Parts: sequence; C-alpha cells; structure tokens
Amino acid sequence: MSDDAALMAALRDAVQTARPAGDAPFTFAVAVSGGGDSMALLHLAHRLCRESVYPVTVSPKAPGESVYPVTVCADLGGQTVSPVTLPGLRLEAVTVDHALRPESAAEALGVAEFCAALGIPHSILRWSEGPKPQGNLMDQARHARAALMADWAKARGISHIFLGHTADDVAETFLMNLARSAGLEGLSGLRPRWSEGGVTWARPLLSAPRESLRAYLRRQGVAWVDDPSNDNPRFARVRARQALKSLKPLGISPEALAESARHLATARAALQAELAAHISAQVTEIAGSLTFTPADFPPEMLRLLLGQAILWMTGAAHTPRADKISQAISRICAGESCTLAGLRLRAKGPSVTLTREPRATMGPVPMGQIWDHRWHITGPITGLMAPNLTIAALGPHGLAQCPDWRPFGPRDALLVAPAIWQENQLVAAPLARSRAEWAASVQPSFGMFVLRH
Repeated sequence: MSDDAALMAALRDAVQTARPAGDAPFTFAVAVSGGGDSMALLHLAHRLCRESVYPVTVSPKAPGESVYPVTVCADLGGQTVSPVTLPGLRLEAVTVDHALRPESAAEALGVAEFCAALGIPHSILRWSEGPKPQGNLMDQARHARAALMADWAKARGISHIFLGHTADDVAETFLMNLARSAGLEGLSGLRPRWSEGGVTWARPLLSAPRESLRAYLRRQGVAWVDDPSNDNPRFARVRARQALKSLKPLGISPEALAESARHLATARAALQAELAAHISAQVTEIAGSLTFTPADFPPEMLRLLLGQAILWMTGAAHTPRADKISQAISRICAGESCTLAGLRLRAKGPSVTLTREPRATMGPVPMGQIWDHRWHITGPITGLMAPNLTIAALGPHGLAQCPDWRPFGPRDALLVAPAIWQENQLVAAPLARSRAEWAASVQPSFGMFVLRH
C-alpha cells in the first residue's frame, strides 16, 4: 500500500467509526492551524469527501458548499445503472487564532483562502483579547483552543472534530512524560478518540510519521506554514523533538516509540477495565466527590485511580509527576490528609474522600455553560433574571444558607459544588438543598470516565 493510500485508509476508518449508522450525510470538522500536519489532514479529508465505492464523476455541489454528492454511472454485469446520488460527507474547517504571534492572523486567513478554493466552509475563532494567562502558555492555549472549537462545533451541529497529530507527537509526548517519571497513564500515547466539551475529538493519523504528511503535501503541491515556536527550546516539546534526532542512531525512531506507546496502551486498557470494576464495587461517588479505602486497591491501581480522579475532576491534560502521586499515596495510606493537583484528599479512619480544592475551582460562568470542567446545570431560566445568572461554587457563604445540607453529601464536596447566583444572591444550590426544578449532574460519571479515557 502506498503512503497516500495508507493515510487515506486511516482517515476513512476513523470517519467510518465516527459516522452514525444510516444513510444520512455526516458532517465532521478538521482543526487547521496552517501547519503541515493539519493541512495534510484537511486535504485528505477533502479527497475522502469526493470518493465513492464506484467509478464516479464528482464535483462540489456549489461554490462554498461542502457536500459532495456522488453521481454513479457504473456498468455492473452488463446492466446500466441510472445515475443516483449517494449520501455524502460534509466537511468543515476551523482555525483558532491565539494572537500570540504577529503572523497568526495572516496564517489564519491563508487557511481561509485555501478552504475557499476547495469549497470547504471555514471559520476563524479568536482567543479573547486582553492579557494572556501566565504560567504554562502552551497548556493554556490548548484549553482555550479546545473550548472555542467545542462551542463552535456544537453551535453548528457538528459532533466530531479531527486533529492532525502524528506518530512524532506520540513520541515527543512519550519522552516528555518519561522525564516526569510517568507510569502507564503518561506513557500510553495520545488518545486516538475521546469526548470533551460536548464533542468527540479524533486523531486519525497517529500511526503516520510527520515527514510522511509533508511528503504528501509536496506531492499534492500544497504549501504549509512552519510555526517558529516549534524551534524554540524554551518549550519542553521542542526539546523532546530535538532529543529524538539524537536517538535516531540508536534505532529509536518516532515510529518505534509510538509502537511502544501502543503496547503500553493495551496494558493500560486492561488495567483500566479492572479499575472500573473496582470503582463500581468499592468507590462511592456523592456530590462529585469520591470516597474509597486505599487498602482495597493494589499499588499500581491506586496510582491509576488518583490519576484518573485528577483528570475527571480538574479537566487537566495530564496527571502530576509520579513522585507527587507517590507522596500523596504514602500520606493517605498513613491516614494523613493532603492536597494534590487541585484536589483535596481528606483521610478519615481507613477511608479517604477526594474533592476539588476550593481555591482551584473555576470562577463564575454564565448559565448554560459547563462549570468547573464537568458540571451541567438545568433549571428554570426565564425573564430578565436569566442573563444575570451565573454558576459558581457554593462556598461557605452559600452553604450557610442551606441549614439542612448534611444528608446531601460531605461538607468538603458541597463547598465546591455548583450553585446558581444572581450577583451575590444565592438562587439555587441543587446539591445542598431540595428544589426539584434545579439539578446539577456530572457527565460522565467517574466510572464511565475511566472506561472512556
């Protein structure tokens, strides 16, 4: 199989997995930065939308239209088949302009022009203006990009967003996590598919080397943009990329590391399935908190449990360093309380309860949005009051207004539970007092999160 055919086959398999059963047209999106990986994925997706299982003549339906109806004019066994239109694929593209570099706006417009030439609807999303967050800028940008694209996709009725990560990204992440003494959680490679922010994300090209995508673009005569930050050694990913070049003489290639990561992912999946069974039997989930007895879990499973709890509660992209998790495990097994990566671990006798650390919870968000990465709120939103409602932590001030809170859950959990506020006035506390018209839920539950992650 040629390189082009292999790339197309990987993408076709991913689209078939994402596409619901039936003959209705399926719309999916490709996130495009203008770099080589995402431009190759976009071009491949455009070609896929024009394919058919029969010899066909295909043309875009109209300028700017992304549906590619397939006209079949085949001769099957001597029978002439009348032209028919098969249900097609709908492709859209989206670019996030972070405004972190002066060139970013022009690069986004370059993607827009490329999409216009192919008849692919394209949207440019911009990170909100103002001072950018301090700290891990790449991580902050990733979160902002994901949130913007998820909101965009849901507004357009798009359920799947495809990303152009490659085997090189898997290898770089492997080395970065190896430096953090990561266990199975960090060394199992990038997820090929997951749900976040109400949409499904997919990485169909994780088996392909980055250079194969650039070679594809050169064959197709498609240009791409090289982000200068990809050569800045200030970033850990760039240092990992440079280290891979040094490892090449030893036979340690991106493809080899990606294959090792896939083997570890298989082992991790088996451990996670066993962990999910333990969660069902031995972990209690109340008001978004988790209570369990550490002694009921083997050491590696306890490590995985804490790592998964951090990802579930905080929305983090990765777990803390292995030594941080080991220190926390030692403390809770000794009956001591501690904090870890935005979580409070409260030991009481042989058991421990995990909740969000109050200072780490998300600030207020408007009604209708997901709060603190996992909470969904439903309730009566009518009249002029609705625009002024926000979701924020209940906190001590709110809990004081719920004198009968004790049957609803641990105090630590209720303090960081979602509440509905109108300025400083508590409107509802779905988890701390009974009002049937308001509800708060975590989606998915912890057990389902472990199985899917």
